[in-house]
Amino acid sequence: MNKTSLIIRREYLTRVRKRSFIIMTILGPLLMAAIMIVPIYVSQLSGEEKKIAVLDETGLFYHRFTDTENMKFSHVYGALDTEKAQFRAQEYYALLYVPKTELSVPNGAFLYSDKQPNINVKTYIQDVMKKEIETLKLQASGIDQDILESVKTKVSLVTIKLDDGGKEEKSYTELSMVIGLFSGILIYFFIFLFGSQVMRGVIEEKTNRIVEVIVSSVKPFQLMLGKIIGIALVGLTQFGLWVILTFGIVTAFQSAYADKIDAAKAKEMLMKQAAPMGTQAADTQEAVTEDNGVGEVFAAIQSVNFLLIIGSFLFFFLGGYLLYAALFAAIGAAVDNEADTQQFMLPVTVPLILAIVMGQFVINNPEGPASFWFSIIPFTSPIIMMIRIPFGVPLTDLILSMALLVLGFLATTWFAAKIYRTGILMYGKKVDYKELWKWIRY
Repeated sequence: MNKTSLIIRREYLTRVRKRSFIIMTILGPLLMAAIMIVPIYVSQLSGEEKKIAVLDETGLFYHRFTDTENMKFSHVYGALDTEKAQFRAQEYYALLYVPKTELSVPNGAFLYSDKQPNINVKTYIQDVMKKEIETLKLQASGIDQDILESVKTKVSLVTIKLDDGGKEEKSYTELSMVIGLFSGILIYFFIFLFGSQVMRGVIEEKTNRIVEVIVSSVKPFQLMLGKIIGIALVGLTQFGLWVILTFGIVTAFQSAYADKIDAAKAKEMLMKQAAPMGTQAADTQEAVTEDNGVGEVFAAIQSVNFLLIIGSFLFFFLGGYLLYAALFAAIGAAVDNEADTQQFMLPVTVPLILAIVMGQFVINNPEGPASFWFSIIPFTSPIIMMIRIPFGVPLTDLILSMALLVLGFLATTWFAAKIYRTGILMYGKKVDYKELWKWIRY
């Protein structure tokens, strides 16, 4: 065991000192933090003011286009050709032309610009015209707009979980979907990333003949196990640093821009409070709407059992990695170069890809028989069980999945060790599945 610990230490220190490890440890948190920070930062920036000329031959949209923070509308009354020639000279961003048609209301318009129009501009213009045309059509049909608006109803469906003791607890399906898919994809990514490092490390040592010196002092199984555990510790170290650094960057950003973020939230809440409150139904609707706002987001986050999620993630990440890393090590020992690994990689990677594909079906029916079986089979359980856990998994299913994953790791390590001890010292021979079966039977 002392020799195995020396190999673990060598693998760990060798890899954490590499420039690639340091670069990825720094870039990873920056990229993850940017995903959360950039949208918030961009939303705080006021875009360039865009002046838009409106040539409305119908006269139906006069003063319907109200100015916004980034868009200013001006009506023009000349001929189309004249206005098209002059809108550049007058520094307009675009010219909106609403032609007069034989119909009572127009069904389209033209937006002229010397550049590709902004999607926000197009959406705003379409929404304004759509609402006005719908209002005109309702008036022509003799339907009161106020009556139609009063008929529109928003339904709030609150999901509540009942446990065996009758205790009620709010559940949030959308949040469970996000957490489950994110955790499953993260495990899939890490298994491939660090598993391939094991395989490449074995191939490199075998090609350089370093392994011949190493196995003269340690057993092949000790070498394989030390390499797998050492790289696992590297993965955990990098993942831990990513979490800590990402949290630190996001926290620093929130502290620096706390005033702007809080002001935006306050404005949102004031807009909700300004809703009409004429009847009891309106009061109820407003309460539901407000409950679905910022407060509901915090309530959803607080409902997550982060201790269970993080603990399960670490277990299934380690279990899945150890299971597949043993197979990756066996593949590395069986070949002489990375190009020869393709024939053996397919059966190893198919279960992982299948688990990702099945993720959508598991989300739709996390308690179904397919979800159950895929979550306890060791080759797919690291991903599928992490997708199921946020939805609530019976304790028996979780214990069974963990136990089978441990047994699966021991079984694959035993088989991989038989291939590893023979293949690690074999050079210049093309190995096939028949040859691998002979090595396992030795």
